[in-house]
Amino acid sequence: MEQKVEKMSYRIKRYWAYVVASIVAVGLPFIQIGGNQVFLLSFDKKQLHLMGTVFDMQELYMMPFLLMLLFLGIFAVTAIGGRAWCGWACPQTIFRVIYRDFIESKLLGMRRIKNKQKDPDYSKPENKAKKAIAIAIWSFLALLAAADFMWFFVPPADFFAYLADPAEHTTMIGFVVGIAAFLVYDVVFLQENFCVYVCPYSRVQSVLYDNDTVQAIYNPSRGGEIYDAAKNKVVFKTKDLANPTDECTACESCVTVCPTHIDIRKGTQLECINCLECVDACTTVMGKLGKESLVQWSSTNDVIHKKGLKLVRAKSIGYAAALLIVIGMLFVMGGKKEYMLLNVNKTTELYKIHEEDKTVTNSFVLLFQNTQKESYTYNLEVVGQYKDKIEILRFQPFKLSKGKLAKKVIQLSTKDLLIDDARQDTPITVKLKAYAQEDPERVVVLRDAVFIFPRSDKLPK
Repeated sequence: MEQKVEKMSYRIKRYWAYVVASIVAVGLPFIQIGGNQVFLLSFDKKQLHLMGTVFDMQELYMMPFLLMLLFLGIFAVTAIGGRAWCGWACPQTIFRVIYRDFIESKLLGMRRIKNKQKDPDYSKPENKAKKAIAIAIWSFLALLAAADFMWFFVPPADFFAYLADPAEHTTMIGFVVGIAAFLVYDVVFLQENFCVYVCPYSRVQSVLYDNDTVQAIYNPSRGGEIYDAAKNKVVFKTKDLANPTDECTACESCVTVCPTHIDIRKGTQLECINCLECVDACTTVMGKLGKESLVQWSSTNDVIHKKGLKLVRAKSIGYAAALLIVIGMLFVMGGKKEYMLLNVNKTTELYKIHEEDKTVTNSFVLLFQNTQKESYTYNLEVVGQYKDKIEILRFQPFKLSKGKLAKKVIQLSTKDLLIDDARQDTPITVKLKAYAQEDPERVVVLRDAVFIFPRSDKLPK
């Protein structure tokens, strides 16, 4: 005997997506590769950690590529799947589901999940008490969410160490408390108005959608034209009205279940977050009548124009190509990562001529920083066309612990006639190579130093 297998509702699928997103958001700050975070933007240490690689402030050329990747990714997801991010992964939506569907509905029984339009009756004393309990529970969860957000800027190990000495880290604690307070206001009082009025994403989506964008679509050819655009109102169709073939029962299940309080039968609206609650509601109602849902997760071309669902098209291919280019550039730029830092600055004295040995010297201030987790012994040499003509004075190899800085004053000296010009002093670019003696192939940087060579009439005869 053939058994009917029921499809899992989109709500349950979303709940599983929320679980995965929450695990990733909470677990990611604790994952390390080679002792470095997977992702961390540390303002305290002025570092960016990306997939276990540390980039310091001087190496933040990566940020534009990360931002391009972020925005192109959002644009691509929106063009293909509408506000899928909003309905399936956005923290705002997840927090509202936790508060409304879990705390208020399941835990305290204040409202029904299938009716998001009806607020609890707060004239009843028990509902007021439950509201206070719900806010208290969410306030605790908001503190955890705020701490998790802070872990992407302050590593968990440092975060908990700072909490042990709160008087010295009031700024961090202030950020956590401030973020938690905003989350309480946002989730408890602002609610979905944040998605509708505050979030700029809803305004951006209108220029990214096309007729092939996948979203919640009502089928007017089956259900009937429920919305009268001329009168700007919904006209409820029943079997007693003009067109008895219209299948919409006007039960409004798709309306009452909508978290952003819209009627999907009006067509595409910027408030729709693609949570697909309306699809589930209509599937349940029409399923009892032995019919397919009037609201489907598909595209306008598929449902309205009967052209079929088309995910692979010029726009999606263009976004995929752009994303691949940016990811490629990200890897290329990441390959230029330097494993030590060196700043070369010239002193105020242009040069010095020594009559006794007929040498010309230029003085420089070098600032070394060990960005690795091991101690290294650093050395310095001249490379390039002047390596046999210019020598380094006042420098000896030195050891530097992890994360430490060291300032060294050196002199570049030459006895050769580098430039024979009697009219003016001449700047010469000298290539300096600094490296760690323990790992000279990997921990190495090249820097240019501008050596000023005096005009020939100043040189000793």
